[in-house]
Amino acid sequence: MVGPPSCMRMQDGFFMEAKMDLKILEQVFFGNRFLDYIIALLTLALSLLFVKVVIRFFIRRLKKLAQRSTATFGGFLIRILEKIGLPALYISCFYASAKTLKLPSGAGVLINALEMIIITFFAARIVVMFAGWGINTYLAKKQQDPTVVRSLDGMLWAVKSLIWALAVIILLDNLGYKVSTLIAGLGIGGIAVAIAAQALLKDFFSYFSIVFDHPFKIGDFIIIGDFMGTVEYIGIKTTRIRSLGGEQVIFSNTDLTDSRVRNYRLMEKRRVLFRIGVTYQTSLKQLKEIPKIIENIIKNTKDTAFDRAHFFSYGDFSLIFEVVYFVLNPDYNKYMDIQQEINFAIKEEFEKRGIEFAYPTQTLYLQKT
Repeated sequence: MVGPPSCMRMQDGFFMEAKMDLKILEQVFFGNRFLDYIIALLTLALSLLFVKVVIRFFIRRLKKLAQRSTATFGGFLIRILEKIGLPALYISCFYASAKTLKLPSGAGVLINALEMIIITFFAARIVVMFAGWGINTYLAKKQQDPTVVRSLDGMLWAVKSLIWALAVIILLDNLGYKVSTLIAGLGIGGIAVAIAAQALLKDFFSYFSIVFDHPFKIGDFIIIGDFMGTVEYIGIKTTRIRSLGGEQVIFSNTDLTDSRVRNYRLMEKRRVLFRIGVTYQTSLKQLKEIPKIIENIIKNTKDTAFDRAHFFSYGDFSLIFEVVYFVLNPDYNKYMDIQQEINFAIKEEFEKRGIEFAYPTQTLYLQKT
């Protein structure tokens, strides 16, 4: 009896091997066919390829557009895409491939929890980046004032802490934990801390009032009540001033915001009022000449503007003249130099004309009996 031809035997062997391969693909491992695992790997590979090629090409084009533009917001959005968008897309590729498989209940819960953690993390990072970008933009407008930089750095740290705390609370709530009791406890504890640290909190909020309202800044010469000096340091609780005597005077921020502060740096010109007295023996002609003498002296002094000079009153031992002029420079030392120059000139002119300055004297009249 003659057997089948050799070509038919080869075809039968090929089909048998194909059937065996198909059976392998249909084999179930951990609840999924071997074919399902191949599909998941192909999904992952194609997704990663898409992110690698298409998205990175898109980001490169955006970078070129941002380099041509002067707007900073475009560059900021590109940083968000690079630091948050791309990692989120890569993680989404793994998540999408995993979702094509039938996972055990425990693994499914774990993946869903990881998904929630990742979404919360990236959302919080986006909010933090927007907060940082806003503060940096504000600093650029303020020309990097060291006081503002230090205060906004501290504020940014506080804002970041608050954002991450809220993110953790939202995450725990979405994961099924009871956070209402925790929030209530934190609220009661916060009230207790606020009552205990009331003075500290007042100084803290006064600090931000000083920083953002700008009544003064480091380097300004200010007067508070009987104290005066140059601002050296503005802290969260205290502000330090170097007085004219050389010692350092420390104020709480609340004291400063509750007081009337005179800031001489913001003064465009300084109004000066002074009085001089001459003796009662001065003649009427000389008295009438004095206002004109002083007016000419002030007008011939650099960086000054004459306002008025008048015979003001009859004093106990002198005839008093009142003079008002302006120093066209806010610097205190400049004012003192000008006042000194005017005093020298008045003394010189009075000596030329024989006008005597008055000083406290008493005349006793004795009557013979």
